[in-house]
This record gives sequence, C-alpha cells and structure tokens, in this order.
Amino acid sequence: MPTISNRGQQMPASPIRKLVPYAEEAKSKGVTVYHLNIGQPDIKTPEVALDAIRNIDMKVVEYSHSAGIESYRRKLATMYQNIDINVDHNEILVTAGGSEAITFAFLTCLNPGDEVIIPEPFYANYNGFAVSAGITVKPLQSSIEDGFALPAIEEFEKMITPATKAIVICNPNNPTGYLYSEEEMEQLRQIVEKHDLYLFSDEVYREFCYDGEKHISAMHLKGIENNVIMFDSVSKRYSECGVRIGALVTKNKSVLETALKFGQARLSPPGFGQIAAEASLDTPQTYFDEVYAEYIDRRNFLVEGLNKIPGVYTPMPKGAFYTVAKLPIDDSDKFCQWILSEFSHKNQTVMMAPASGFYSTPGSGKNEVRIAYVLKKEDLANAIETLERALEVYPGRTI
Repeated sequence: MPTISNRGQQMPASPIRKLVPYAEEAKSKGVTVYHLNIGQPDIKTPEVALDAIRNIDMKVVEYSHSAGIESYRRKLATMYQNIDINVDHNEILVTAGGSEAITFAFLTCLNPGDEVIIPEPFYANYNGFAVSAGITVKPLQSSIEDGFALPAIEEFEKMITPATKAIVICNPNNPTGYLYSEEEMEQLRQIVEKHDLYLFSDEVYREFCYDGEKHISAMHLKGIENNVIMFDSVSKRYSECGVRIGALVTKNKSVLETALKFGQARLSPPGFGQIAAEASLDTPQTYFDEVYAEYIDRRNFLVEGLNKIPGVYTPMPKGAFYTVAKLPIDDSDKFCQWILSEFSHKNQTVMMAPASGFYSTPGSGKNEVRIAYVLKKEDLANAIETLERALEVYPGRTI
C-alpha cells in the first residue's frame, strides 16, 4: 500500500473538531450538546449580506480577479482607512478565509526550516499552516495566572536564532481573549525592527474589544510598514463563517506580488462569498452595537459562572469571544471526550476544545479548555451547570 507523506503524518488534528464523532454519538442518543468548542456564533448574519445573495442576478458565475473583485477591495480599503489603516485596494489580496491569507503569507515569506515565534496558547491551526509550509513554530508561553499577557521582550530575545524570520500574533487573541496593549505592541515593533523580522498579525476579532480597551493594529506601528502583514476575515465580524472570505493586507509590494502568484494558482476567491462580503460593508452601526452588548453580557455571565465552580479559574477576556479555563482535571483531552461520551446531566452535555491543542509545547494545557461564549445566556447557564456536575464525578478530578 502507498504510504502517507511525512507532512500528512505531521499535520495535527484540530482540537476544535476532532471530538465531533463523540458529539454526534451523544446527539444520536437524544442528548443535547452545547457547542462551546468552536467560534461559530449564533448571532444573525447582517440582512444586507443575505439580501445581496438572495438578489443575485447573473447569467454566468465567473472567476473574479485573483486578488479579488476590485469594487470589494476598494470598499474594503475605505473601511480600513476609516480606522486609520492607510492602505489602498492594491495593497489587499482577498483570500478564501483568513486561513488562506495565513497560508499565503507563510509560503510567500518563509522557507522550509525557517522559524516563527508565536506566543502560546495560540490558534491551533497555526500549527497546521506551519506544517503545510514546512516551517518550525517556536512557542513562547504565556500564563493563565497573569491573564495570558504578552511575555516580556527579553523572552522574545532569548528565542531568536539565525533561523528566526517572523513573529505571529493574534490580537485580540484566540483562544485566550487577551488584547495587546499599546505598550506591548510597541515592544513588538522594537524587536521586529531590531531583528528585521516579519510581523504576522491576525486581527479577525478587531471589533470585539471590551471595557473601553482600544485595538492597536500592527498596521499602526511606525517604521516597520514593510515588515507587517495583517490577516483579516468576515467570519466573526459579520457572523459569516461559511462565506470563506478573508484578506491579506500589507504595504510590502514584494510580498503582495508574490502572494498574488499563489492566488493565481488557486484562480480566484469564492464569488458568492465576495458578493456577500462587499454588501456586508454596508452593515449599519446598530448591528455592531447590539452584537457588542450581547457578547459583553455573555462574557460576564460565563466568566462569573465558571469562577464560581470549585477548582475552576478563568481570567476576564479583554476581546474576541473565547476564554481559557483551568479545570481540576488530569487531562483535558480525556475529560472533553469523557463528558461527551460518558456523561450527561438532565440529558445535556457540553462540547469544549482541549487547550492542549492550542499549545506547541508538549504537556502544556493539559488541565485547560477553551470555551467559546457564542451561545445565548440560557444555553450558557445550562452548560455551566452541566460542567459543574461533570467535574463533581469525573474520575480524573485532581482536587
């Protein structure tokens, strides 16, 4: 029998999705499963986007430009300009979700064997994108005890080798909800400039910054304009995960020209998705105001509820719609499978993502889970109660 490639064998399974068979088995038995494992909001997609799809009037669904429909890129550039990200439409490459933007950036800027430093825990698929590109992730661990703050600049310095080519950040952070301060972004600017590194900045949760905190884009950093590559997506901003439209944004013309070649190889981004994404730029502010208030309410409710459970601790997220919680358990992978396959409370159970999959350092995150507060408060209340009851009887409880 032919063998599987080394790359295929190294590709990690998604900690967010690998437990799906156990959730499906629970559902087949009539158990209600609260999906807190994945960033799939129950927030309604803006009507302007849905209307644009409903009202499509075309005889042929054609390829778009490989960089994306020009009218969309122009409109997107205007949106960025309104938040002081001064780019024009020729500095934007539309991609099939933020995932393709990251993959294109890795393939464009890095050679096999190059190293990228990523503060962990980090979005699990960065590991998969790195495997695809043949690059090495060098994790720099942050701690739940200090709310997953960015490690000190001295810690970054210790990690840098001749093979180091980039730093990757997610701001606000998935999975922790941490929001980098202006001071932390300035520290990153200094180290990127000093060592002439790329700064890959995943900013898909930009709109979700809480408690009066301000989002500082990597595109705002002065003096490293050619080092910064920003990733964006419509998935979370407009609750359009299935649209699969993202963007790679940079002032670096060589990066854009090269990334476009990868774009040409895949021909064009999704056509209907671009139509929906362009229409979404007309979403009224009232939509965002309502969504923002809803997430604040859910966040506060979830964090308060989790921290009331004996042995559980989670910091208050400053952005996005995730939190990482420390549980009194021996192994988060085992626990997240157990709660789906062997436990229910009032015919209900909870699906969470083991945090071990959001670390690259072996053995890390074994008593942590990522929880997405993407369901209404009634569901969150049931999920919290179910989690508390599960922890009371879990055989691997540690305290």
